[in-house]
Amino acid sequence: MYHSWLDRWDERRARRGEEGKKTTDFILDADRAFPGAGKIASVEEFCVLADQAVADPAFFDEPSESDQGFERTEGWLKFPSDIATDIAANNVVWAKITESGSFDRAMVIFHHWNASARNRQIASFFSRRGITVVEIAMPYHFERSRPGSLHADYMLSSNLGRTIQSIRQGVLDGRKLIHWLKSEGCREISVLGMSLGAWVAGLIAAHDPAVSKASLFLTAGSLADMVWIGRATRSIRDSLEPAIELTDLRRAWGPLNLENYAHSLARPDLDLHVVLAKRDKVVLPALSARFMQRLEDTGARPDILELNCGHYSLAIPPYILLAGLSLKRFLSSTGKSGLRSRSL
Repeated sequence: MYHSWLDRWDERRARRGEEGKKTTDFILDADRAFPGAGKIASVEEFCVLADQAVADPAFFDEPSESDQGFERTEGWLKFPSDIATDIAANNVVWAKITESGSFDRAMVIFHHWNASARNRQIASFFSRRGITVVEIAMPYHFERSRPGSLHADYMLSSNLGRTIQSIRQGVLDGRKLIHWLKSEGCREISVLGMSLGAWVAGLIAAHDPAVSKASLFLTAGSLADMVWIGRATRSIRDSLEPAIELTDLRRAWGPLNLENYAHSLARPDLDLHVVLAKRDKVVLPALSARFMQRLEDTGARPDILELNCGHYSLAIPPYILLAGLSLKRFLSSTGKSGLRSRSL
C-alpha cells in the first residue's frame, strides 16, 4: 500500500516536471560538440567524431589552468567558464560556498537537471562536520539560466552537439573549480552528483586525479538510454525518434557514457559511492545495474546503497536521511573497503 502511494507521488512529481517541456528540432550541431569539426551533414559523420572523442584522453581536459578571474565574495565564488556559448549568463560560473572553518576537505555538489535551488540542508550538515561544501551551478542552471527559458533545455535536448557541449562545459567548469580549491590548499576533494549531475561528477572523477571520492546519486552509464526510456525525458525522445535510432544515439553521445570511462573510475586512488532507487522511472534500475556490473568488471569496488523508492521520492524521509547517513559514512571512511551493496 505504502509503495503504491509512493509510486503515485513520484508520477505526480514527474507530471509537474513536464510543464514547459516541448518537442524541439533534431539538430546535429557538431561544431559545438567538437570545435573545428566544420560542416557535418549526417549522423554517421557525427558518430565518427564522437568515437574519436571517446578515444581522446584530452577531450575533457581543462583548456587552461589559469587561476585568473576568480572572485570570492560573502560566501560566493564566480569565475569565467572556459567554454564560450551564445548565452552570456551561461558563460559565468557561480558557486555557493558553505565553509567549515577549513579548506582542508571540500565537497563539490552538482545538482540534478532543472534544479530550482541549492540544498542548504546538505551544505549545512556537512559543513558542521568539517567539510566545506561548494555547490556549483551547472550550465544553464540557477544564475546561468537562459533568459526566458522555463527549464534547462539547453543542457539536455535533441540538439546532439549542444548537449555534448553543455555537459563538457559542466565538466571543465568543475575541474577549473577543483583546480582553484587545490590552489587554496584543499587536501581532499570529493564530488557529489545527483541524476544528471551524477554524469558530470562521474566524468570529472574519471578524468581528474585531484578527486579522491565520488558519490553518484541516481546514476547509470548510458545517457542515451536514460533519455530514450526515462520518464523525465519523453519530450526529448519524441524529438529524437523520427530522426535517429537508439543505436546511433548511443554512439553520438558516447563521450557522455560513463561506462566508457569505467576503467578510469576504477583507479586505485578513487573511492566510489552510489545511491540508487529501486522504483526509479527516470534512471531505470536495469541501466544502473548494467553500469554497476561494468564498474565491477573493471575492478572498481563501489559502496552501493539501493533504496526502495523512486527517483523523486529519494528526496523525502526516510530515504533522504538514509542516503545522507550513507554519504556521511563514505566521506568519513579511509581507503577502499571493497565492493559493498546494501538494499533497504
